[in-house]
Amino acid sequence: MDEHLGYEKNSVLGNNSGNSRNGYNRKTIKSDYGDCEIAVPRDRNGEFEPKIIAKRQTHTDEIEDKIMSMYAKGMSQRDIEDTLREIYGSEISQSLISQITDKILPEVNEWQNRPLEKIYPVIFFDGVVFNTRKDNRIIQKCVYSVLGTNMSGMKEILGIWMSENESASFYASICSDLKNCGVTDIFIACHDNLTGLCSAVNSVFPKTKNQLCIVHQIRNSCQFVPYKDRKAVCADLKKIYAAVNLDEAEFAKC
Repeated sequence: MDEHLGYEKNSVLGNNSGNSRNGYNRKTIKSDYGDCEIAVPRDRNGEFEPKIIAKRQTHTDEIEDKIMSMYAKGMSQRDIEDTLREIYGSEISQSLISQITDKILPEVNEWQNRPLEKIYPVIFFDGVVFNTRKDNRIIQKCVYSVLGTNMSGMKEILGIWMSENESASFYASICSDLKNCGVTDIFIACHDNLTGLCSAVNSVFPKTKNQLCIVHQIRNSCQFVPYKDRKAVCADLKKIYAAVNLDEAEFAKC
């Protein structure tokens, strides 16, 4: 308030300045330490803006950060409400929790539509299938992530997509999204060779080479190896796929 008005309390500099202190507003703040009543100073012109606890703010950032953290870990709004009640004894409604968690949506949309680099030497497609509840029944959904290695050799997540099933049209939409974000060429697409994925990649990036990921290659190879010999075979295979060039890989095969 001293900085806002330009003079300290009871200073003669405030005489005829056009604005002055006008008492306090009291409100209750929900924090990590429980409910706390604070007194917020105000000026007669109503121009003062508190910096640490803003106008109409009823909780500290610590609670908001914890709500976002629990939400990011997959907890429902009801679970978050129950957890805050048990730990802090705070009654925070689901509507307030919803308002807080909704703040992340613009950032998510901005990240999903951010511009990507034009060329990626290698990208990795990977999907995780999990169970979720929808309309009072359990269904499976697949979350597909695309990891790219850029021209500087740095890895980054290019995007994350979710679908109830894996299909060629789903893969094609992923590739189209990558192209819409600025990707013009991919040298190698590494994936598990699911049906339709190769054709979907080449329909958008026709010059891209498709490569079955090493983990799936090893799994496929071990299907023809007795269990007692798998450890030794995997050790020999590692010498091949970890070779720095083709000649060294050919030598490792002998």
